[in-house]
Amino acid sequence: MHLYDTRRREVVPFEPPDRVVTMYTCGITPYDSTHLGHAATYLTYDVLQRRLRDMGHETRCVRNITDVDDSILPKARELGVHYLDLAAAELARFDADMERLEMLPSFSEPRATSAIADIRGFIGMVLDRGYAYESGGAVYFEVSKFDRFGELSGYTRAEMLELAAERGGNVDDPNKRDPLDFVLWQPSLPDEPSWESLWGPGRPGWHIECSALALRELGTTIDLHGGGTDLIFPHHECEAAQSEAATGEPLVRHWMHQAMVRMDGVKMSKSLGNLVFVSDLSMLWDPRAIRLACISHHYRDSWDWNGALMEMATSRLEQWVAAGEGNGALEETRRALDDDLDTPGAIAAIDEAAASGFGVSAAAMLLGVRVDRPVVRHPEPNPGQQQN
Repeated sequence: MHLYDTRRREVVPFEPPDRVVTMYTCGITPYDSTHLGHAATYLTYDVLQRRLRDMGHETRCVRNITDVDDSILPKARELGVHYLDLAAAELARFDADMERLEMLPSFSEPRATSAIADIRGFIGMVLDRGYAYESGGAVYFEVSKFDRFGELSGYTRAEMLELAAERGGNVDDPNKRDPLDFVLWQPSLPDEPSWESLWGPGRPGWHIECSALALRELGTTIDLHGGGTDLIFPHHECEAAQSEAATGEPLVRHWMHQAMVRMDGVKMSKSLGNLVFVSDLSMLWDPRAIRLACISHHYRDSWDWNGALMEMATSRLEQWVAAGEGNGALEETRRALDDDLDTPGAIAAIDEAAASGFGVSAAAMLLGVRVDRPVVRHPEPNPGQQQN
C-alpha cells in the first residue's frame, strides 16, 4: 500500500511495523450536527481500515471528542445550557449518523474531559523538558525551543501567523513570548468549567488533549494520524511539537489528511454555517448513497457539494445491488485502494464489473457498501431540499 504523507509531501509506502495498526483521527467538537465534511473525513479512514483488515491487519483507530474548548463553551452559553448537556445531545446525533453510514466502530472515543489528569501530567512533562513557560496564569509552549516547528505544514512564519490568527491562535496575547507560542493550560472565565492545577485553576488548551489522549490510548508513536487539511496548522503542527518535546520520540509515522468539502466554493464549516447535514440527507436518500457520493471523490481532492451527486450515487447503488453477490472487481478494487486510497478508481472498476453482469458484493464491501438489500428511495425531494 502507498499513501500520501503530508509531512514528506509525497506518496510513499505505508508499512506499519506490526500486525496491529494504530490510528488517531481528530473527532468532533459536539456543538452541532454531523455535516458532509465530517462524513467525508471519517469515511476516508473507514475505507482505509477496511482495506488494512482485508490485508490481515488489526486496526485500532481512536477518535477523540472535544467536549471542552473555545467552540463548545460559547455555544452552550448562547443556548443557556450546560456544556456537557450540549455535548451529550450532539454526540447522540453524531453516533446515529455514523451508524446510518455503517462506519466501523472506533477502537475508543475518549473525551477531553476524561483526560484532565493526563493533560496536567503531560503539561508537566513539557515544562520539565524546558519547552514551555508560565505567564499570566497560563502555560505556553515555546516554539523557538522546538527546531522542527513548521516541518509538518511546510508553511513560512508569515503563513503560520496568518493561519493561527484565523484559527483561534490568539497571536495578540500579551502574555506570549512569541505570537506563535500556543497555550497548554489557560485560566477559565467565571462561567466556564475549571480544574485545579499546579499553575492555577483553569482548563486545557485546544491542542493538548489530542497529545494526552493519543499517548494514553495508543502509546508514544502512532502508525497513522488523520484529520481534515484545515487541522494541519495549527492543530497538528502544535500537537506534534508538544508530543515530541514531551516524549523525545516521533508522534506519528505517517500523516494523512482529508481535503475539504465546499459549498458554493467555500469550505463547509460550522463557523460559516454553510452546511449539509448527514441527518437531513438520510431522511431523503439511502445512507449507502451518501457514502458513495462522498467516496466518489479522492480524499486529497477538495470538492463542491451539489444535489445532483445524490441522484448519481443512488443510481450507482441500484446497479451494484442489481449485480448481486460475487467477487467481481475485487482485485481491481484492492489495487486501486493500495494506490493512495484511490476510491474513484475502485468505484469505476466496480461499475464496469456490475455493468458486465458480475456480482460485486465483495468489492463493494471493501468500500463499506452493502448490496444485500434493496435501495431505499424516499419521496422525491423538492429542489430546495436537495441543496440543503
